[in-house]
Amino acid sequence: MKLAILSRARESYSTRRLVAAAEERGHRVRVFDTLRFAIDLSDDEPDLQYRGKPLPDYDAVLPRIGASITFFGMAVVRQFEQMDVYTPTTAASIANSRDKLRSMQILARHDVRIPATTFVRDRADVMPAIERVGGAPVVIKLLEGTQGIGVILAPDRKVAGAVIETLQSTRQNVLIQRFVAESKGRDIRAFVVGDRVVAAMRRIAEGDEFRSNVHRGGRVEAVELDEEYQRVAVRAAQIMGLKIAGVDMLEGDEGPSIMEVNSSPGLEGIETATELDIAGAVVDYVANQVAFPELDVRQRLTVSTGYGVAELLVREGADILGRTLEDSGLRERDITVLTLTRGTRVIPNPRGHRVLEAGDRLLCFGKLEEMRDLVPARRRRRARPKVEPLPEDPLHEHDATDA
Repeated sequence: MKLAILSRARESYSTRRLVAAAEERGHRVRVFDTLRFAIDLSDDEPDLQYRGKPLPDYDAVLPRIGASITFFGMAVVRQFEQMDVYTPTTAASIANSRDKLRSMQILARHDVRIPATTFVRDRADVMPAIERVGGAPVVIKLLEGTQGIGVILAPDRKVAGAVIETLQSTRQNVLIQRFVAESKGRDIRAFVVGDRVVAAMRRIAEGDEFRSNVHRGGRVEAVELDEEYQRVAVRAAQIMGLKIAGVDMLEGDEGPSIMEVNSSPGLEGIETATELDIAGAVVDYVANQVAFPELDVRQRLTVSTGYGVAELLVREGADILGRTLEDSGLRERDITVLTLTRGTRVIPNPRGHRVLEAGDRLLCFGKLEEMRDLVPARRRRRARPKVEPLPEDPLHEHDATDA
């Protein structure tokens, strides 16, 4: 395998370990400074220039994109994707995970437990937002902070309001989150590769510090995760579209709560704590994917007019309920079942003898017109108690300038 690693920190522990792991396995590997690429759209095919010269062919690219170069880094990764170079970390998955608000929105939509979170901009909405997440103390987070920077614990409502107002006055966007007190300054970092957790560590804050990041002086210890924590970590990474991820979880009374999904997880802390060859696991996974690459099903299979990918729901009373896939008539309607999801279990390429049950979800490729009647109805919001009508917004002077 010919592997490209995108990194501006060639001498960092993570980059050096990935290079060493690749070379130990007989792969050819080169580290590229992400900012030295030029995206070339002048020819018939998408291409990249590096330091003014055409980039040779590579089998795979492993991005290590820092927060400060997210936009350009995603553009470079996207160009590799257009050139059919395999990457376990796509531009879309970097975008999903790098924006804290966006990642929380995606996870919440998929019923993944997260700390109660809210996002507001108007000063009048701050105090009600604090109450909605359970009241003070609250955690205030900058949307683009990393390594614990821009994470503040506000002990009471007055301090929280002052901090948020100050940050917003400097055009900073902030999240307000419930403080999970039972975590006691600890969190779990699960390192996900593909569809499994290859290693996990507990990070423990020192002294009165509530942030457990290693960069904030926290200490680490290896930990064996139970099945629930592993399942939640893998699911969170998959929802984000990441094949390699560091999933940070709080240990709450109700179980694991996702705090963040990192698209460029560091290796030093977790390899030191667990004494495992995590860099080797990453390289082995990438090499296996190069041999048998996964495709973006929706992008690749929706090019035929009238055909596409859809998730179908087996409802009570449906004609196919209680029938086997072979006898369901789906094949005769030009519908191919790719996966069957039953509860939390995903069955790939299900056999024809499998009997369909109510609640089964079928990921299918076929004629859109034939699948239309089977597509599940749009999910409705839960019923909420009646509230007073929303007040009309008064016209402020700043509204005119913001418009």
